[in-house]
Amino acid sequence: MFDCFGAGQRITGETFGGRDWRSAPELAEDMFALLPVVRQLHELMWLLTEALKLDEARRLHPKLRAALDETDAVAGRSPAELRKLDVSPYRMKVVPILRRASEMARSGHRGPDHSGGRLIGRRMRGADLRGASFRGALLIGADLRGADLRRADFTGADLRGADLRGANLDGAIFLTASQLRSALTDAVHREDPQ
Repeated sequence: MFDCFGAGQRITGETFGGRDWRSAPELAEDMFALLPVVRQLHELMWLLTEALKLDEARRLHPKLRAALDETDAVAGRSPAELRKLDVSPYRMKVVPILRRASEMARSGHRGPDHSGGRLIGRRMRGADLRGASFRGALLIGADLRGADLRRADFTGADLRGADLRGANLDGAIFLTASQLRSALTDAVHREDPQ
């Protein structure tokens, strides 16, 4: 499931002054070329906004707000500047503070570290996974029915076909609406971040 985190709207509404690829087909190539760049920046903005909701990371809030403001300013640059932007180094400046916020939020329930794990089809039904890290994990088709996933970090986790029915996702960290849409769940989906 693709989620642009509002990048498409920003490109048409702000970057190109309200023009879209249909009304200005000569700009279509430029607009589509900028979408991956602005999308990554908007994803970072979404993550930073979510981190600001973590009470346990309160002492990091000034740094998170500063990173959010800076990322918003970068995303608002001109098309020429955005075309030249390499998002990877910029992302690497922001990721450590997001990780720290996650660690602080999960400190009360330090679950297993499955960061980057290949957990495809793994059976974890009913497991106590409070505070676990699933950052970048492949959870495709994993059975997490009834698992306790409170305060688990799902940054970049692939949840396609993961069975989350009956799982406790209260306070899950960095879990996007598109991740939930790609999973099997009986939970009420969170509001779309767009």
